[in-house]
Amino acid sequence: MSKLNWRSVLLAAIPVAALTALFSLQPIGQPPEYHLFADRRGCLGIPNFGDVASNSAFLAAGVLGLHRCLIGRPEGARLAWIVFFAGAGLVSVGSAYYHWQPDNRTLVWDRLPMTIGFMGAYVALLAEYADRRLELVLIPPAVTIGLASVFYWDLYDDLRPYFAVQATVIATIVAVILAFAHPPRQRGYLIAALGSYALAIVCEQLDQQIFDALGGLASGHTIKHLLAAFAVFVIAWMLHARPSTRLRSAKAGA
Repeated sequence: MSKLNWRSVLLAAIPVAALTALFSLQPIGQPPEYHLFADRRGCLGIPNFGDVASNSAFLAAGVLGLHRCLIGRPEGARLAWIVFFAGAGLVSVGSAYYHWQPDNRTLVWDRLPMTIGFMGAYVALLAEYADRRLELVLIPPAVTIGLASVFYWDLYDDLRPYFAVQATVIATIVAVILAFAHPPRQRGYLIAALGSYALAIVCEQLDQQIFDALGGLASGHTIKHLLAAFAVFVIAWMLHARPSTRLRSAKAGA
C-alpha cells in the first residue's frame, strides 16, 4: 500500500472508530451538575460575568480568521476555514447566551456553533492533507452531521454522537500532525492549537479547583474559554503565514 493510500485510510477510519467506540457504550446523558459553574458572580448587571464576558475572545478570534480568509485569501482549504472561523465567532453569541442562564435549553445554542467550527476544521484538514476536491463535497454533509449530533442529544439526552464529532476532529488533528508532511511551520501551529484546546478541556474539568487556587480571580471555565479561543487565534496565525492566492494571481497576470 502506498504512503498516500495508508494515510487516506487512516483518516477515513477515524470517524468510523470514534462512532464504533462510543456506540459500544451505554447512552451518555447530560449531568445536571454540569451547569453548576464555580464563578457565579455578576457584574454590570450581567450574571455569571466571567463565563459570559470571556466569550468575547471567540468573537475576536473568529473575526480575525474571517478577515484573513476573505481579505488575505490564503492558500489552502479557504472555504472550509471560513466555516471554522464563522463557527468560532458564533460560539461567542451561543456560549454567552448559555452562560447567562445555564441549562440544557440554552446549552443547545452553545453547542450548535461549536459543531460548525469543529466540522469546518475537519473538512479543511481532509481537503489539505487528503484530497482538495473533498472541500466542496464534504462541507454540507459534515456541518449537517455536526448539527444533527446536537439535536440528537437534545431529543434523546445522549451525548455519544456529539462526543464522536469532537473525538473525530481531535484524532484527525493528531493523525495529521504525526503522519503527514507539512509546509514550513504548519506542524508547529497545529501542535500549538491542539495543545491549547487540550489545556482548555483540562481547565473545564478543574473549574472549581482553579477558581479556589486563584482566590476567585478566575474560574477554570473562564480560562477554558480563553484557551479555546487562543487555539482559534493560532489557526488564524497559521493561515496568515501562508502565501496569498491574491498575490499569486497578481504575479501571474503581471
